[in-house]
Amino acid sequence: MACPALAGPRYVVSAFRRTHDSVLSYLLIFTFAILEGEIYYSKVCADVVAGKLHWLPVLLAGALGGSTGDQLWFYVLRGRIHWLDRYPRFGKYRDIVSARVHAHETVMVLASRFLPGLRVAIPVACAYAGVRPIKFSALNLVSAFAWAGAIMLFVKTGSQTLLAFGLTAWWGPLVPAAIVVIFFRWLARSPKS
Repeated sequence: MACPALAGPRYVVSAFRRTHDSVLSYLLIFTFAILEGEIYYSKVCADVVAGKLHWLPVLLAGALGGSTGDQLWFYVLRGRIHWLDRYPRFGKYRDIVSARVHAHETVMVLASRFLPGLRVAIPVACAYAGVRPIKFSALNLVSAFAWAGAIMLFVKTGSQTLLAFGLTAWWGPLVPAAIVVIFFRWLARSPKS
């Protein structure tokens, strides 16, 4: 077998294109996890189950992107949100909000990745209450990996359940991915009055 480096320009271009495409795929996962969360990540988890992508880089890109999106709000507003105190209506709630956040900060931060409707509000409240950055970042990273792992596991096990029912079509992994998206959208929807 010839050395790949000596195989010619076609091999080099093909190898570059494969590497470039895979890096771009994982960069897209990271970016979409920052911007929106479950929809694209669930789709790429279905691609993992279908064998189109490797699970570890997908998990890393999804978790790190999700955590980055949460931490952007926290760090951008940390130390800068107290301008709200100038407004008496907001200022009078500062101590109440801070006390509630500090009383439940660990649980709030750990749960924030799983609460799409509060995914921005929790980092903002933590920034407003002055949660320690190292604590917020560490807990948020743990939460992001749990979130990414839970979605990937659900899509994978949901797909295996579909196989047990004889649903072996190419779209089989998309069914549990769609269920994840529908669940998170339902969870984020405000209750009807």
